[in-house]
Amino acid sequence: MIRVAIIEDDVRCSQQMYEYLNTFQKESEYKLAVTMYPHGRAFLEDFQSQFDLILLDIEMPHMDGMTTAKCIRQSDKAVVIVFVTNMPQYAIRGYEVDALDYILKPISYFDFSQRLYRAIGRIHNSEKHYVVIYVKGGTRKLDTDDICYVESQRHNLIFHMCNENYKTTGTMKDIEEKLTPWNFFRCSKGYLVSLQHVDAIINGCAIVNGMQLLISRTRKAEFLDALAQYIGGAPK
Repeated sequence: MIRVAIIEDDVRCSQQMYEYLNTFQKESEYKLAVTMYPHGRAFLEDFQSQFDLILLDIEMPHMDGMTTAKCIRQSDKAVVIVFVTNMPQYAIRGYEVDALDYILKPISYFDFSQRLYRAIGRIHNSEKHYVVIYVKGGTRKLDTDDICYVESQRHNLIFHMCNENYKTTGTMKDIEEKLTPWNFFRCSKGYLVSLQHVDAIINGCAIVNGMQLLISRTRKAEFLDALAQYIGGAPK
């Protein structure tokens, strides 16, 4: 299922894109879930990094498309953005927000479908795995490849990334269920470790991103076995 957002203040244009998406869905193998928003501000109030593709009008009241796109990129670096406009000179600035493409108004179905195939290709070719967490002031979409380990502190979780940390509320049990399929393993009660970021095992500790994380006695055998399987390329 590909999750698509349409952000367009022109009702007729918005409805036309919705109908084009339905036609595309019938003609192709792809299943689409579509949500429509009248302007950027309404979208951002609902945005929690839940979309794969955003069709974004550039000229809108309340908040223009470029400003909206910059806000999107603050929390979601991966979602595919395609601008919709009748003024291509503005769409060219899409490089500022890593927009994939732009569609010119008035929109033809052929042009729309070709841009859509390209967007879906980008989605599939860059498929990564993400977790969305709530942080102060909003949400963050974290690439699991960039998470070194998760630390539990009472009712809080700290996501230790390669270059920064994020704090959220939650339980280790819940986040372990989400991250285990992506080669994360508990080395102790308080640490959930990304096996790809384990640089060494020294004196009973896992060395992860320069930090020494103690491996508990009760988890040592299972943790070392999981690490050996990961390094050897065997399924967990």
